[in-house]
This record gives sequence, C-alpha cells and structure tokens, in this order.
Amino acid sequence: MPALGLTPALHLLAQLQPSLSIRTFLRTASYKLRPPRPVPFSPTVRHAQEAVIEAGRAEPRQKSTVLFEQRKGGTPTIVLGGFVPDATDQVYLMRGRLLEYGSLYYFNYSRHGFSLELFCAQLDDLVEELVTLHGQPPVIFTVSFGCGLLLEWLRRARHAGRCIPTLAGVILVSPVACVEDLLEPGAPKPTTLLGRAVKPYMDAHGPVGAGGIEKSRAVFTKMFEAGAQNRELLSTLMTKGELERLRDSVLATIRNIDASGACERVQALRGMPGPAGCFSPSVLPLSDAPALILYAEKEGSVITETSPTRFALERAPRAFFSDVTVQVVTNPRGNPVQHASLIFHVFNFLPPIKAFYRRLKKGKLREAA
Repeated sequence: MPALGLTPALHLLAQLQPSLSIRTFLRTASYKLRPPRPVPFSPTVRHAQEAVIEAGRAEPRQKSTVLFEQRKGGTPTIVLGGFVPDATDQVYLMRGRLLEYGSLYYFNYSRHGFSLELFCAQLDDLVEELVTLHGQPPVIFTVSFGCGLLLEWLRRARHAGRCIPTLAGVILVSPVACVEDLLEPGAPKPTTLLGRAVKPYMDAHGPVGAGGIEKSRAVFTKMFEAGAQNRELLSTLMTKGELERLRDSVLATIRNIDASGACERVQALRGMPGPAGCFSPSVLPLSDAPALILYAEKEGSVITETSPTRFALERAPRAFFSDVTVQVVTNPRGNPVQHASLIFHVFNFLPPIKAFYRRLKKGKLREAA
C-alpha cells in the first residue's frame, strides 16, 4: 500500500522529486500546466464611477484596475487587498480554492493615486452588475487596509440611506480601518512595522519627501522578505518558479507605487473614521450578510495593542454584522501566524475560509429547496 495513503502515481512522484512536497504538487496540479493569468474586466455598469469623475471629485489616474478570472460557480468573490501587495498576489495561493465557488474579481489599486470616493463608486458598480445583471451576489474578501475600505463602503451606503445590493457574504482578514489601528495616539514613536511606514505621511505638512517614500518601501519589502526567508516552509507552499514569480510581482508593486499613489492611499486611511463613525442606529448593523472576521495569532507587528477596530469587532461584532463569526487563526506546529499572512500561512487560513464558503453553499441549497 502506498505510503500515507497516496496513489501509486503520487508515491512515485514523491520518490522521484523528494524536494517537492506532495501538498504543493496537489495544489499546483489543479492549475494543470501553469497558474492562469487574470484578465482586465470591462464593466457594463459604470454610472457611479463615471458620475464621480465627471463631477471632478476624482481623477482617472486614481481608478483601480479590476482583473478577473471567470468560472461557472454561482458565488463570485471580490478581493480587496491591503496597502500592498496587489489583490492578485494577496490570494495567490488561495485562488484555486476560491475559484471552486465562482469567478474571482481583483481590485488592484492604482499605483499613481487613490480616491476613496472613486473606489466606493467602482465597488458600487461591480456589485450592482453581479447582482442585477448576473443574479450572483458576491462574497467580498478583504485583507488589512481592504477591510477598512469595505467597512467604509458599507458605512457610506447606510449613512446615505442607499439600499446595498444583496451580498453573499463578507470576509475580513486582519482588519485595519483607521489610523489608530497602526499608530497609538500620544505614543512617542510607532510601535508597529506598518506604523513606521505610515508615520512620515502623518507628520508631513506637505508632500512627503523621497526619503519618506523610500522608508515606507523598505518597510513593506522587509515584511514580505521576512516571510520569504523560511525556505522549509515555502517548500510546502509553492514551487521555486511560483515563488520567483510572486516575489518579482510583489517587489515590483512596492517599487512602482509613486509618491501620489502612496500618499493618497494613506490619506484614504486618514479619512476613515473607523468603528467610531459607525455608532449610529441609522448605520448599524452594516450588513445582514454572513460575515467571517479572522485575526492572526500574532498581529502585534502591524496592529497596535489599543486598536479600536479590533476592540470593536471582537467585543461587539454583532453590532456591525448581524450574522458573524470571529476567529483567531493559529499555527500550533510552526511559526506563529502573522498579520494577513495569506501567502506564508495559507494552510492555516484555509480551513475557516473553506468552512465559510461551504456554509454559504448549503444556505443556497436550502433556499433552492
């Protein structure tokens, strides 16, 4: 009988290629020869974003690029990444799993600017198109800064009294929704890595100088490279070619975000009131859609100990989402799970995420019956 219950073919592969983990082979084999490349999405519904641009409240350079991978499943997923990397890289190792449920749509923020109002308009248009034209309410899958964008999008819609199209669900991984999540008020210096990256933008009375931009680039590069140093771990996650492609893509994003792009992303965070801006009977709950909130066991390198967003979402999650599960993701057999570590701790994040999608699928089957 093959070792570990493997088929003879896989057992032979393990003998011939001992450096390639079976888990890695099984994951990459789902892509056949190579991972697919997302393609630009051309929206049919554009009225919200066009209204913002035509009114002069945002510029075309600030527009996010939306990419997608099309599948037949009935539950599409919209991915909103953090400050960096791009959304396509953020869920690089999860794509195969998420595509089992439907198409994937990635919001990659412009490298030359960012507008919170234009972002919200683009998300308005995409959700409307999926719901009204295709009858497919999406899951909105958010990471770090992207979680703050989701909360702000929901808050603005509720505050304006607009009806939000039906969502299949929302996922928030390591939420960052206001400046205080990264910088403790009154602290003499930043206590977190990401706090060091954004501090120059908070202190600047005008455009941030080249030194400040380079400092933030160095911090984000350090955060990625720290995970990439664990070669033993990486051998269980991806092949050498996949790691090289991912590394090149992530570092290119960090390198190519210009001063306007960097400053305006941080300004968007400054413009978010966080949980404090949601405490109103006219706003809460933000959504009745099923929600999953995941924190890593080791958030301290990025999120402050006094994070108001974490305090609110852990202590009173049902005030924000009426149907919500909050969970801390741990890795009992190795390095602790870090903030938003969907690449280097993918197998720790996958179980609760897969369970969430299975729950949504069962709910659809009950409705159909």
